[in-house]
Amino acid sequence: MTYVRALARSAQLLGLALLVFAEFLGSVLLLAVGVITGLRIARATTNRRRVQFGAWLGREIAEPYQPPPPPIEPDEEGLYRHDATLYRGPWFPNYMRRLDWMVNDPATHRDLIWLMWFPLVVLLVVPIGLPVAPWTVRGVAAWSACLLRPTTRVKRPRRTDRVLLDWARCGLLFLSAVLQVALLAVTLACFTVGFGLGIIFVIPVGLTHFRWLVNLRRQYVGWAGEPVERPYTPRLRPELRADGLYRVHRSLYKTEGMAEFNARWQWVWHDPATWRDLVWLGADAVVTGVLAGIPALAGVYGAFGLALPWVQTEATGAEWGTWYGAVAGNRTAGLVAGVLLVAGALAVARPVLRLVSRWTPLLLRPTAKERLRRRVERLTQTRADAVDAQAAEVRRIERDLHDGAQARLISVGLTLGAIERLMDTDPDAARRLVAQARETSQTALTELRDLVRGIHPPVLSERGLPDAVRALALDTAAEVTVTGRLTGRLAAPVESAAYFAVSELLANAVRHGHAEHVTVDIRHHEGLLRISVTDDGEGGADPSRGTGLRGIERRLGTFDGTFAINSPDGGPTVATLELPCALSSPKTSTS
Repeated sequence: MTYVRALARSAQLLGLALLVFAEFLGSVLLLAVGVITGLRIARATTNRRRVQFGAWLGREIAEPYQPPPPPIEPDEEGLYRHDATLYRGPWFPNYMRRLDWMVNDPATHRDLIWLMWFPLVVLLVVPIGLPVAPWTVRGVAAWSACLLRPTTRVKRPRRTDRVLLDWARCGLLFLSAVLQVALLAVTLACFTVGFGLGIIFVIPVGLTHFRWLVNLRRQYVGWAGEPVERPYTPRLRPELRADGLYRVHRSLYKTEGMAEFNARWQWVWHDPATWRDLVWLGADAVVTGVLAGIPALAGVYGAFGLALPWVQTEATGAEWGTWYGAVAGNRTAGLVAGVLLVAGALAVARPVLRLVSRWTPLLLRPTAKERLRRRVERLTQTRADAVDAQAAEVRRIERDLHDGAQARLISVGLTLGAIERLMDTDPDAARRLVAQARETSQTALTELRDLVRGIHPPVLSERGLPDAVRALALDTAAEVTVTGRLTGRLAAPVESAAYFAVSELLANAVRHGHAEHVTVDIRHHEGLLRISVTDDGEGGADPSRGTGLRGIERRLGTFDGTFAINSPDGGPTVATLELPCALSSPKTSTS
């Protein structure tokens, strides 16, 4: 690169820095309107720079983004699922899936980091590096390409990053507590207008307008614990009667709009979680505001109120007072106090998150009555699924018998009839038919054995679950390692459900994940059977997109079991099955 050309590109970089800064501000402003819109603007900006810097460096910089999720498909009832909520239309679930795809993509984070730092790097480095402009331009381009190129390396957060992240989360919780005060004021205003002036339409709004923040805080508990489930009862819907009226409990309405309002009113008003949310809104503003505000404000005050002003006055000779940057007139004591405040804020951030994660579920988690209702509802659904699955299995067995073994046995009978007629007139033809009948009967026997094995494998009945899984591993194309053992036998239905669930997972790992090695760990502890299946495949398994994984959920749900899968793109995939059960007689297998 010639020096003149490098100077031209240096000037281009300076102009580009201002343009990128403007585009970054535009993306940030658009994030407040629509997150996807702002992220699309950011991606369009970085894609243009990938092309430009790739041309400067003489190599192509590929786009690093993960493939977009496919459109969501409706379930058997025509509803669309996102997380634990069902929707009538596909727009909102598709929007949330695309939002999760863009927000959770590591390339998006690197794009935003580059957009934020690129203007500052260019404005600081390019003017200083004008004497060596060719190396300066190439260095800026190479640094940008390093951030914007695809990467397969998984970056583990360092301890310093985790500490800073915990402190930032405390700051976010403090801002949430401040926002709760404003939302509580809106609720009190709605109550005043609703009960005082009789404008009752605003009362349900006053009880539900802050639910989005409450649900976010339920998720934030996962920072130092387990996220809290949403405890709300199912939404009440008006029932259309044959006479054209709408019924809500014992009340009848002529118009659907009035019925919808009354249903929403009763649903919100009679849901205990609504009032617990309201109590939490006021109490948490004080509790979390104090707990999270101490490290958040101490860190900010220590960094900007003490440490940085001391450095500024020392470097520039500016005036300084006894408040910022000084303690009792001593700047050195001010620096020490600032460092201690920052260190203390970072040290207590994690304990504060643990305290908040223990306090938040006290009011926001489902009550025992709500958990019992959900358990009954889940068991009712899984029982219906089990009945449907059993009926489908019976139909499959009937179809296999009718199309397979039955047809072959009929063929054997017809062949035996022909043999009987040819026995005296054509013995050679009869012998050939005997051989054919023998072959057909052996084929029918093989099909019957395969059918029985599909219903309940003999090795499962004879040797138990661990040995049955080991036998299954021998028939799998990938290398399968089975670890763990059981000190007794499980109930036959539980063994069968676990066996076929593991079989489905192994088949998916090989067929869809292209895994080369799979590990199956089987444990039983304190009345719970736990099976973990880990493979080194391509990942990307999603129960919402595959009937096989949904089938495993339904199969285990019949026994009140759970199924969890963690399968990021690129792998590894870890599937965990848990079934509450007891061990009976000791097993005598070779494991």
